[in-house]
Amino acid sequence: MKIKPPDRIIRISHSDPQGRARIRPRHIYILPTRYGVIFALLLLLLLIGSINYANNLAFFLTFLLAGLGIVATLHTWRNLVDLELTIGNSDPVFAGQPASFTLHLNNSRDGERPSIQLQIDNLPAATTDLAGRSRDSLRLQRNTSKRGVLPLGRVTVSSHYPLGLLRAWSYVEMDATCLVYPKPSTTRPPATMQGYDRSSSGDKGVGVDDFVGIRPYRPGDSPKHIHWKALANERGLQTKQFGGDRADRLWLDWDSMPGVEREDRLSRICRGILDACDREQEFGLNIPGTELNPSRGQNHRHRCLAALANFGETA
Repeated sequence: MKIKPPDRIIRISHSDPQGRARIRPRHIYILPTRYGVIFALLLLLLLIGSINYANNLAFFLTFLLAGLGIVATLHTWRNLVDLELTIGNSDPVFAGQPASFTLHLNNSRDGERPSIQLQIDNLPAATTDLAGRSRDSLRLQRNTSKRGVLPLGRVTVSSHYPLGLLRAWSYVEMDATCLVYPKPSTTRPPATMQGYDRSSSGDKGVGVDDFVGIRPYRPGDSPKHIHWKALANERGLQTKQFGGDRADRLWLDWDSMPGVEREDRLSRICRGILDACDREQEFGLNIPGTELNPSRGQNHRHRCLAALANFGETA
C-alpha cells in the first residue's frame, strides 16, 4: 500500500495555460527498489569481506559495483528530467463507465527514454518507450460513480530504467477533466408532451415520412441514413433525406415526474434522450435553469446530456 505524502512537503509539476507540464530537475524523487536494497546490502558484505581479508580483487569488485550503482542513479534521474506532458482529448462517458484521459508525452532530446510509466493512484499504469525526438500518447482510466465533471487528478510519472535498482518518480497535476453523464435508467420518462409539428416553410428534408433526396454527409448524421450504395460506388459519403409536412417532436420535462428523486429524474431523462436519438426523433429538454428547443443530431444529444451532467453544479 502506497502512502500519499502531504501536499505541503512535496514538489508538483503543474500544467501551464496551454495544457503542458514539464518535469523539472528538482521535482524528481529517487529511492532504491527492493532489488536496490539487496544490491546495497551485497556491497556492504563485499566491503566487510574485503577489509577483513585485505583482498585487493574484492576491493576492486566492490568499488566497481558501487560505481555502477552511482551511474545507474544518474541515468534513472535523466530518464525523467525535462520530459513534457500535454493534455489530450477526453470523451464523455456515462456514470459507471471508466473515464479515459489521453496524455501526450514529448521527448525533446536526442537520447531515448525507455520504460516511462504513468499512473493515477493505485489504478493500472500505462508504460511506453520514447525514442529520441519523438512523441507518444498514453491513456489513463479512472472509475466513475456519479455524474459531473471528473478531474484527472495527480499523475505519477516514474521509471526503473536502467537496472531496476532505483525508482525515480515525479508528481504532475494537469487541468484535464472528463464530463460524466448520468447513468441511464431502465425506466423511461413519461412522454406527456409528444406530438406533431407542421413545417411552415415547406419540405426541408427533416421530416419522417417520405424519401426526398440525397445531400453530402455531415458529422453527426445517423448511420441509418447513409447512402451505402453511393459509398460502394466510390461517390463518397452521402446522406438520405426524408421529408413530409410533419415530424415527431418530444419534450422531456422535469415537471412530468413529480415525487421522483433528483438523481432518478436525471437518469430517466437521460434514458429518454438516448431512446429519442435511437428513434431519430426530435426532442427538447426542459429542466430547472435550462431549456433546449427540439432538435436532433449528435450535437443536440451532447448539449442535453451535458446539461444533465452539470445540473445543480453552479447552485
